[in-house]
Amino acid sequence: VTVSFDGFRALNALSLVLEPGEMRAVIGRNGAGKTTMMDVITGKTRPDNGRVVFGHDTDLTRLDEPAIASLGIGRKFQRPTVFENLTVFENLELALADTRSTWRALFDRETGERRDKIAATLSRIGLSAQSASLAGALSHGQKQWLEIGMLLIHDRQLLLLDEPVAGLTDRETEETAALILALARDRTIIVVEHDMAFVRSLGARVTVLHEGSVLAEGSIDYVQNHPRVIEVYLGR
Repeated sequence: VTVSFDGFRALNALSLVLEPGEMRAVIGRNGAGKTTMMDVITGKTRPDNGRVVFGHDTDLTRLDEPAIASLGIGRKFQRPTVFENLTVFENLELALADTRSTWRALFDRETGERRDKIAATLSRIGLSAQSASLAGALSHGQKQWLEIGMLLIHDRQLLLLDEPVAGLTDRETEETAALILALARDRTIIVVEHDMAFVRSLGARVTVLHEGSVLAEGSIDYVQNHPRVIEVYLGR
């Protein structure tokens, strides 16, 4: 896949393959192409050429963002995008709404099934005790977990997590790693991150991007000892 912006190649014949159920960590310097890669997968950016195949034969480059999301692909951005003036429960309820009339859906009478699904999601992300709290009162880490929950409630099977531990405390980082590892048992996950200790804790295969293409790929020990990775990324 190749993507150019005003002559600058953000992705340069990038080739990346993930197996179903795999967790992959993607690292690289700013400008390496990590964000553009996620933009292409989710339909936000159209590539100049190349295909992004999901499943057996679905080319994501032919679909728009809502259609891609409906296939089971979800993205969490670096900065949490939650409704801070609503409660944690209401945030998940809005995420669960399957119509465009989200505000109407918020005040509709919840069915037992909907409530059970929200309760199960709250339990999975560790926020059951904060269900009635305003999202704005959560810690930064808890907001990250809530946003992950807003993806889980739709049972997304491919999760793209952009720097999920940026700005988190050590304890929140450990808890986020535990949450992601638990989620990886039944879905495919791409984690874009700079925190190498966190990447190591995931135990995932690591892909290093540089100038829009794959520089190295393998275990965390392999990439950390790769001469070119040290030269262009880790050594600076």
